Amino acid sequence: MIKEVRLPEISENVEAGDVIKLLVAVGDVIEVDQPIVELETEKAVLEVPSPHKGKVTEILIAEGDTISIDQVILRMETDDAVVAQPLPDTVESSPPVEPAPAQESTPVAETPASRQRESSRSPVAPVPSAPSAESDHAASETPATTQARRATAPASPSLRRLARELGVDIRKVTGSGPGGRILKDDLTGYAKDVVSRASTVSKQSHSEGAQETRWGPVLREPMSKVRQVTARTMGQSWTAVPHVTQYDKVDITELEEIRQQYSAKIEATGGRLTLTAILLKVAASALKVFPQFNASIDMEKSEIVYKRYYDIGVAVDTDRGLLVPVVRAVDKKNIIELSGELNALAERARGRKLTPDEMDGGTFTISNLGGIGGTNFSPIVYAPQVAILGVARARTEAVHLHGRFEPRLILPLSVSYDHRIIDGADGARFLRWVVRALEEPLVLALEG
Repeated sequence: MIKEVRLPEISENVEAGDVIKLLVAVGDVIEVDQPIVELETEKAVLEVPSPHKGKVTEILIAEGDTISIDQVILRMETDDAVVAQPLPDTVESSPPVEPAPAQESTPVAETPASRQRESSRSPVAPVPSAPSAESDHAASETPATTQARRATAPASPSLRRLARELGVDIRKVTGSGPGGRILKDDLTGYAKDVVSRASTVSKQSHSEGAQETRWGPVLREPMSKVRQVTARTMGQSWTAVPHVTQYDKVDITELEEIRQQYSAKIEATGGRLTLTAILLKVAASALKVFPQFNASIDMEKSEIVYKRYYDIGVAVDTDRGLLVPVVRAVDKKNIIELSGELNALAERARGRKLTPDEMDGGTFTISNLGGIGGTNFSPIVYAPQVAILGVARARTEAVHLHGRFEPRLILPLSVSYDHRIIDGADGARFLRWVVRALEEPLVLALEG
């Protein structure tokens, strides 16, 4: 019998991907779970396995294509009696349900279910801002009309969530349904209008880009999925989060001696005792002492969401760009365990083997550029997180100790944070705590 192999649901919030490489050809006999295509999504590059065993009779996609969930990838001849795979439920038949506020934002009421919802979120690109479009809409209404609509804004919970993902103030959308109820077409129409007006406002900058060839040859190439999501999320974070960055230095002379002393032992277990692995443990302890650094902001409800779990992302430099796999439950693992897990995640990132779930749900991030160089840097907060630790290259410096100058290994650190919920004094205290924990390991046992 002929069966259709369709693109399965990869991960929540992922609806499509680009075909990087076809791993089978017409005539191939493949096994169950054998990879058939390499797909790049906004979150990861992954291999799609075959759900059946059989002979490939037709391939309906090509390298470079963008394919969507449930799209037919290939057809194959099998010995099964079933002709085709059942289609998954569509979005219309199973509308999203608005999460309960208490489960999402109240620290003491956090449950495994609410944690799963929080961890599965990914930054969503807002509708490009267009001041002229918003002001034109506002100018066409009387103050009484605007006030009345903002007070009611009748819409379903799923539409309200869609509005938040699009970056649209639903109170500004005029409803065409019964009693002024806002329909999906009203919301999408408003969003398209804002985008159109934004495009008109930015025509001048676009025309400047078109004239680049006046000054010499140029090369244009499409952005990869990873670069697109990086550009979108970093732009959103930079414009939405009021950043403050503070700097400090830590003497890691003794710590480096200990690291080298135990490196061979940890390498025998399959890990690598790197400074980043040690910083994971230190950061998790610091986040318990300073819980506002392990939080997010719900501006709609004017609430701070304190995370009672410690899943820390680690930035990894790859040939595809910056990827941030997440180490789960850092506070519950020792440094040997963290070393092995971090090493495995880094190898998976560079080998294009990370899954989307392995990069979702981080509560804090560490970015270590020490292997490349530099004296210091100001990392950008990865929203909805509120803080990120930056690590530069350690250098030997002359430090005045005990009445004389001695060579000491000095590590530059920086922490960028969201100034809406973290004050400068707390930023300084957090960084000083990290410094003390690295210089005096007993601090971890006493306070961590």
